Amino acid sequence: MSGVVMWYSVLFAFFLLHSARGQVSYSIPEEMAKGSTVGNIVQDLGLDLQRLRLGKARIYTGDSTEYIGLNKDTGLLLIKEKMDRESLCVKTTPCALHLQLILENPMELYTITVEITDINDNPPSFEKKRINFQISESAVTGARFMLEGAVDADVGVNGLQSYSLKPTDHFVLELLSQPGGDKNVEMVLQRPLDRENKGVVMLLLTAIDGGDPQLSGTVQIEVTVLDANDNSPIFTQKVYKATLTENAAKGTKLTTVSATDADEGSYGQVTYYISSKEDIVRKMFIIDQHSGEVTLNDLIDFEKASHYQIDIQAKDQGGLSDSCKLIIDVLDINDNKPVINLLSMSNSVSEDSTPGTVVAMMKVDDADSGVNGQIHCIINDNIPFALTSSSSNFISLRIEQQLDREKDAEYNISVTCSDQGVPALSSSASLSLQISDVNDNAPVFEKTNYEACVVENNTPGVSIFSVKASDADWNQNARVSYILEDSTVNGVSVSSYVSVQPDSGVITAMRSFDYETLKHFHFRVKAQDGGSPPLSSNVTVKITIQDQNDNAPQVLYPVQTGGSVVAEIVPRAADVGYLVTKVVAVDVDSGQNAWLSYKLQKATDRALFEVGLQNGEIRTVRQVTDKDAVKQKLTVVVEDNGQPSRSAVVSINVAVADSFPEVLSEFTDFTHEKQYNDNLTFYLVLALAAVSFLFITCVVVIISVKIYRWRQSRFLFQSNLPVIPYYPPHYADTGVTGTLPHGYNYEVCMTTDSRKSDCKFSTLGGQSVLVVDPSFTETMQHTIKKNNDLKGEYSTSQKPPNSDWRFPPNQRPGPSGAGVRPDEAGAGAGVIAGTGPWPNPPTEAEQLQALMAAANASEATATLGPRYNLQYGPEYRQNVYIPGSTATLTANPQQQVPQQALPPPQALPPAEVPKAAQTPASKKKPTKKDKK
Repeated sequence: MSGVVMWYSVLFAFFLLHSARGQVSYSIPEEMAKGSTVGNIVQDLGLDLQRLRLGKARIYTGDSTEYIGLNKDTGLLLIKEKMDRESLCVKTTPCALHLQLILENPMELYTITVEITDINDNPPSFEKKRINFQISESAVTGARFMLEGAVDADVGVNGLQSYSLKPTDHFVLELLSQPGGDKNVEMVLQRPLDRENKGVVMLLLTAIDGGDPQLSGTVQIEVTVLDANDNSPIFTQKVYKATLTENAAKGTKLTTVSATDADEGSYGQVTYYISSKEDIVRKMFIIDQHSGEVTLNDLIDFEKASHYQIDIQAKDQGGLSDSCKLIIDVLDINDNKPVINLLSMSNSVSEDSTPGTVVAMMKVDDADSGVNGQIHCIINDNIPFALTSSSSNFISLRIEQQLDREKDAEYNISVTCSDQGVPALSSSASLSLQISDVNDNAPVFEKTNYEACVVENNTPGVSIFSVKASDADWNQNARVSYILEDSTVNGVSVSSYVSVQPDSGVITAMRSFDYETLKHFHFRVKAQDGGSPPLSSNVTVKITIQDQNDNAPQVLYPVQTGGSVVAEIVPRAADVGYLVTKVVAVDVDSGQNAWLSYKLQKATDRALFEVGLQNGEIRTVRQVTDKDAVKQKLTVVVEDNGQPSRSAVVSINVAVADSFPEVLSEFTDFTHEKQYNDNLTFYLVLALAAVSFLFITCVVVIISVKIYRWRQSRFLFQSNLPVIPYYPPHYADTGVTGTLPHGYNYEVCMTTDSRKSDCKFSTLGGQSVLVVDPSFTETMQHTIKKNNDLKGEYSTSQKPPNSDWRFPPNQRPGPSGAGVRPDEAGAGAGVIAGTGPWPNPPTEAEQLQALMAAANASEATATLGPRYNLQYGPEYRQNVYIPGSTATLTANPQQQVPQQALPPPQALPPAEVPKAAQTPASKKKPTKKDKK
C-alpha cells in the first residue's frame, strides 16, 4: 500500500488539464500528505507574488473543511488536510474540488478545479464472513445461485474486477452485467450433488480488484445438500421502477415485488431480501419478507441522491433463489432557500472614491435544481450603490454615485435573493458600510497658552494638569496625539522634567522639583492628528514651582562642637538687659517659611535669661547675684513659620563668673557628667535586678516552708497511735510561804480527739504570767518531751521562795505560815514570782487524775463563756489537787478574778514552748479576745 501511495504522489506533476485566463485545473492523487504541493498559482495564472500579498489573496471553498490552502509568499497551493476520494465523492467520477481565488484592490475572481484521482487503497470486502446455502441434491446441472457480491470503495481500474471460486468440482462462477453497469455474481452448478456422498460442500470465493499490486477479499461458502427442490423462485419482472418525492414521510410505500415457485410445500414458500451491498440503501429502504412490499425507512433528500438502485432476492425453502432490481427516482421540491455567502467586504470606503469601485463580493447558492435553483438578487432603493453579476452565482456591489461623508457617514445595505420555485423562497443579508473621512482639519487647542503651578518636593510620576485639543475630522483623522517638543531647561532636556501622555495630554512630573534651584520653566506641546499626511498645532506651557517648608532652620552661631565645651561668660556685675550672646540662624526656604522665631526651651534659671523672639538675642532679665550658680545651661529653639513648622535646637553654656579660673574649675567636671549619669543608670539597673532576685527567692522559700509544715500536720493528724496526755508543771507562784507547797493554776482545753488539743497555761500573777497561745496545737507526747527540757532549765535557775508574796489565810489552799517579805529577802529584778521548790514528777495515778480534771475544766470553759484568771476563795471543793504536787487545777471560771501582785522591776520573758506543726483545725486566725 505504501508503494502505491508513493507511486501516485508523483502524479501531481502532471496536473495541468486545462488552463485559460481566469481558470486553471489540476489533478492530484488522493491521500497526499499535508503540506504537499498542488501547483503554482502564480505561474499558471500569470500573476506575481506582490499582487497576491497586496490583493489579500485567499481561497474560497464553500465548504466547512479547507483541504487546500494558499501560501501567499510562494504562490503555491498546498494540501491542508488529507483527502479521501471515497469520502468526498463515493462512486462519482471524476471527483473534483471547485475552488475560487479572490483578490482585492481591484477585486478579481479566478476558478480553480482540482481533480482527485483514485489510488488502490481499499481492498474488496464482503459484508458477511460466511455464506450458507441449502441446495437440494435434485438440483439440475446449470442451476444458478445468487452470491453476495464484494464491495470495493475504489473506482475505475482500482475497483472490483473479477471473482474466483475454489474448488470447482461442482460449481463455477458467472458474472452477469446489469443495466447500471454493476455485475451480479452467480454460482452455477456444473455437476449434480450427492448428499449421500458429501452432505456439506465448502467453497472459497475470492474478489480481486485491478490495482497494482492487486488487493483481494475472501468469503467462505458453506453448501448444505438437501433433498429434492427442483424449481427456483422466478420474479415476474427483472426490473421494477418507482418514483419518490423528497422529504416523503417515513413508512411511505414504494412498490411490491413478486416471485413465484412451482414447488409445493416448504419448497414453494418464497422469502424476499434486499441484497444491495450499500449500507445507505439497506438503511433507507426495507422489504417485507413475505409480501415483497418495499417501504421508505428514513428521510430522503434529493440534494444528496437523486436515484437509488435496490437489489432484491427471492429464495425458497429449498435454497433456490432469483433476483431483480428496483430503480427509484427522487423528485425534487423547492425546499432550500438561497444561501448568500459574503466573499469580500470593505468595512469602509473613502468619500473621494470614484464610481464603479467594488465594495463587496458575494456568492449565492441554491441546492435545488431546475427553476427551483434559479436566483435573482436586488438591493434597497435610494442609495448610491448597484449590483452587478459577473457569472451565474457571483454578485458584486459597486459605487454608482459620488459619496459624501458629511451627508451620510454610514450606509446599511440589504441584499435580498429569491429563487424561481413555487412558492418562491428568499433570504437576505445586511451590509454595513462606513464612509471614511479625508484629513483636512488640524487639531486646535482650547487655550492659546497654559500655566500651572506645582509644589516642590512633589512625587515623581504625579500628573500636574492636562492640555486638550480637538479635531473636526472623524476617526483616525480626528485622533489627537500629544508630543512634547524637544527643548532644554538649565541645559537639561525638558523630557527629564515633564512628560506628556500621547493619548490624554496629561502632563506628568518626571522628577521632584526644588524651589531653591528652579523657580519656573517653559516648554511647548504639539498636538498632531492621525491623518496621512498628519496635521498639527503647538501651544506654550509655563510651569511655576511653589515653595514648601522642607528645610529646617540652620544655626550658624553658636557653633555646636562635640568634644569641647564652649561657654559664654557673664560677669556677676552684669546689669538687667546684659547681652549674653546672640543665636544666629538661617532658613533656605522663602516667604513665611523662612520667618524665624526664637524661644527659650529650657534653662537652669529661667528667671535670669530671656531670648528675643525675632532677633535671637539672649539677655539677662534681672541683676546677677552671688546666689546664682556659676554654671548655667540654656536650650534655645529656632522655629520657622511654615505649616507644619520646622525647628532646630541649640544648647548654650553660660558661666556666671568674674574670672577665668573660676569658670575653668566649674566646667572641669562638666564633660564627665554624662559619663557619671551613664554609670549611675547601670548601677541602678543592677540593684533593681538583685532586689528582684532576692524577693523571688524569699517567696519561694516561704512557700516551701508552708508546704512542709502542712504535710507534717497531715502526717500527725492521720496517726492512729494512742496518746496519753501529760502536762508538765508550767506554773506561777500563788503566793504561799517559802516553806509550804505552791499553788499552780492550769487551764486545759481538750478535744474528743486526743491528737489535737489546745492548751493554755496561766498563773495568778501580773506581768510574770506565762501564757501559751490558745491556737497552739500539738500531740501530748511532743508536749511532754518539750516540757522536760524546760524543766531542766528552770531547775538550774531556781531561787529561794519570795516570802513577801502570799495569799490571805482564808484563801490559802494549803497550810499557811509566815515568810519573809520580798524586800527583806533581797529579791531583785528578773526573779520569777512564786519560785520555790520544784515538785517531783507525778505518778501514773496522778497523771490519770490530772487528765480527768483537765477534761472537766475544758467542759466548764466551753459552757460558761470567756476565760478569766482564777480567783481562789473558800470554795475549796472547786479546786483539784494533784497529790505530790503543789499545783492546783480549777474548773470554776467565774471565780477567776485577777490577783494583784507586785511585779518585779524587770521580769524575764516567759519561757516559750516549741510549737508543733499546725493541723487544718488550728489554721484559723486568732480572735481579738485571744490576741488580748
